[in-house]
Amino acid sequence: MEEKKHREIDVLALARQVLKEKRTLAKFMVAFSVVGLVVALNTPREFTSRTVLAPEMSSGGLGLSSNLADMASTFGINLDKKSSVDAIYPELYPDIFASTDFLLELFDIKVRTKDDDTPRTFLYHITNEQKVPFWMWPRIWLSQLIKKPDGVGGGGAADPYRISRTEAEICEGIFGSIQCLVDKKTSEITISYTDQDPLVATIVVDTLQRRLQKYITEYRTRKARIDYEYYKELSAKMLSEYEKARNKYVGYADSHKNLLLQSFNTREEEMENDMQQKYDAYKTMLTSMRQAEAKIQENTPAFTIIQNPVMPYKPSSRGKIVILFMWVLLGIAADAAWVLYLRKMVKQK
Repeated sequence: MEEKKHREIDVLALARQVLKEKRTLAKFMVAFSVVGLVVALNTPREFTSRTVLAPEMSSGGLGLSSNLADMASTFGINLDKKSSVDAIYPELYPDIFASTDFLLELFDIKVRTKDDDTPRTFLYHITNEQKVPFWMWPRIWLSQLIKKPDGVGGGGAADPYRISRTEAEICEGIFGSIQCLVDKKTSEITISYTDQDPLVATIVVDTLQRRLQKYITEYRTRKARIDYEYYKELSAKMLSEYEKARNKYVGYADSHKNLLLQSFNTREEEMENDMQQKYDAYKTMLTSMRQAEAKIQENTPAFTIIQNPVMPYKPSSRGKIVILFMWVLLGIAADAAWVLYLRKMVKQK
């Protein structure tokens, strides 16, 4: 108890020592306030738009009951993921946004700013309409001086395995502004994007939502679509063969209508049987094609939009007052360090 009291007295004594030199404290606070004001005025405001959706989870696998899955979800365990037949479940959705191919496709989307309805590409907005704080200028100039040639651009038209250095940096910046959170209990997905313009952030997050749905839909229906195209091609081929056999049979029957020879009748029966077989094959392929088409619809996931993206009016970044206050606190801490420790060290040297 005495040790604790002694320690408190020491802290109070240190505080009195710092406050005793009010002039030094005032100098530090003014200096750091000026720096904080400059930083606050030059820090671009950022806006975050978000959307919330719930995907349809596929069933199967372990065949766990819904009651068991609900009980497990209360403990933060998602049994749906384990029992799903999908290789891509909601917890992997953030990795989709990290894909370079996915990010490169965002370059060409059309965006508008809050104050200008003129459409421009997202890439143009990123490279020409983003404010850069002054303390980042030396880094940018230095990187431009030592930067090597970009090399192949445009997604690697000459080399599909390479993209330019500039494109890679832009993709990294875009991904850094994307946030995808998955609630393990409810499987709700929250997608957000942060940009200096609120309308651009809203347009981009809406695009992310729609393209994620498209990506998952294409994955879930890929096998059924391949089967559909296969049976569709076979159906067209079987129909063509059936029509040729039918025309051949009709032509032969009409030209030998009044002939009673057994050889002609046998030939006519053979041609009729061949036509019937080709018709049956065509019907079989047509049925398989319709089943594959129904399978596409069956495997198409349903996404429930819980919250549509709406343009935010309040910035998500720190306010200028908060930044200024943080620098004032930093000035007080710097003054305390100077008065209690640093000044003695400097004088000793």
